[in-house]
Amino acid sequence: MMRDESRTEKWGVGVSWMGSVLVASLTIAGPLAAQDQNAGEGGAQTPIEMTLERMVDLSLDNSYRIQNLNMSIERTQHRLNAEEARLKTNVSLDLSVPEFESSADPRWNSTIGINEIIHETTRRWEGNLSIRQPVVLFGYPTNGYLSLNNRVYRYNQIGDNGQNDLRYYNRYFVRYTQPLFQPNNLKNNLEDAALDLEVAELEFYGDIVELVDDVSDDYFQLFEDAYGRLINENLVANLQLAVDAATDIAQAFPDRAIELNQALVELANAEAQLEQSLSDFRIRAASLKTRLNIAETDSLTLDPVIMVNPVPIDVADATQFALTATPRMRQLDIQYRRNEINLDQTRGRNSFRLNLNFSYGREAADSYFRNVFGDPTNTYSVDVTASIPIWDGGERRERIASSEISLEQTDLRIEQAETEIVRNVENEVLNVAEFQNRALSMEQTLLLASQLSESTLALYVGGTASMFDLLQTFRTEAQTADNLLDAYVGWRSSLLRIQRMTYYDFEFGVPVLERYGVTLPSRGT
Repeated sequence: MMRDESRTEKWGVGVSWMGSVLVASLTIAGPLAAQDQNAGEGGAQTPIEMTLERMVDLSLDNSYRIQNLNMSIERTQHRLNAEEARLKTNVSLDLSVPEFESSADPRWNSTIGINEIIHETTRRWEGNLSIRQPVVLFGYPTNGYLSLNNRVYRYNQIGDNGQNDLRYYNRYFVRYTQPLFQPNNLKNNLEDAALDLEVAELEFYGDIVELVDDVSDDYFQLFEDAYGRLINENLVANLQLAVDAATDIAQAFPDRAIELNQALVELANAEAQLEQSLSDFRIRAASLKTRLNIAETDSLTLDPVIMVNPVPIDVADATQFALTATPRMRQLDIQYRRNEINLDQTRGRNSFRLNLNFSYGREAADSYFRNVFGDPTNTYSVDVTASIPIWDGGERRERIASSEISLEQTDLRIEQAETEIVRNVENEVLNVAEFQNRALSMEQTLLLASQLSESTLALYVGGTASMFDLLQTFRTEAQTADNLLDAYVGWRSSLLRIQRMTYYDFEFGVPVLERYGVTLPSRGT
């Protein structure tokens, strides 16, 4: 079927549907902009053509929610950087400069068998340099630490007679510490920080898609108002033709003047509906200006073109996108992993623990500072400490049972989510197909209704059709156009729902974020 461009322009239908040739092409932009111009006399207005992409861009640019999400990602990135920095070498210097003390303490004198009050006066200057490195084997933090240490101090004891006993001390040594049979806090904290960052990124993705969905709803509500105005404009134009024809007939046949009155009443009602549709569009446009932070001096325009290009959706592909490309399943996986970490931490509470400490070095002490760097002696230490809980009244067992149930609950939620996703995607794909077929069918029906209006007007002018028939035909055409609008909006809404379920735009064949050019904020280093 060849497409009649003049008719499709009249109704704003872009595919396979031909409107009536009774009225010239009508758009929403011109008259509405003129109305806004009259409403705001004295101020220059900038017309803004509203498209879905334009509204999404404006929303992203002015969204406090997106700004907050950006800061959340930045915050969690800094936390991850901090945890990763714990895997690097740490250098510290502890100083006591000075530590003066003059005090009396009771001490046992084994010679006389009693406690004596001993007064002690000391002066200490000390420095302790430590280079500490977590032990990482094949990329896995072991929770152990290896350190290089150097301890130097000056120690002076002042006797009761005022004599000084001065000593210098220097020790440099290697120390290794390794906790065993307990949670690896270093690894767990690092993993938890990485999961936090991923959660923030998933929330960013989810809020972007939610924002696109909300803006799409607003856009198609505005589209409905604009297309409803187009329907009313077409009805007014058709009824004006009926009034003109009835005027000519009433002049030739005065006994048929009632037909003119019928047409005038219908025209007055249609004009009232047109004014109402203008008001609806103006109110909704004003609300959108506020939400999108658009200047009041600017006017919004929208060209409501119905374009029904069939969108094939494979159920298996849509289900796969919903399971892998959306945050829901990954968030549940993260929750499961966090429950595993929590279970590991719980098992480590009130449990058997073992700590190994080894050190080896050289030390020297002398009353002269220059001598503490020569002729040192070997030093070493081996320290094995263990903590063995005997009885805790069942506390540890109950805590572990509670954590295990949390793990099972999360596993159950994952299974439930998978079932819901599969079922919901299958239903929504069917909805898309049904609304799509309905919209395509209504395009053809509107074509027939417009042709019927054209032929009925010709019959009325020829005297073989009544005014009632003509008015009923015009009403039918307007109602058919309204039904097409409902089917089209239903089709678009079902596409939005499947898009929200899958984070994939099947109409353009790209992920939603890619379509609108949205990327994650750059990660800090």
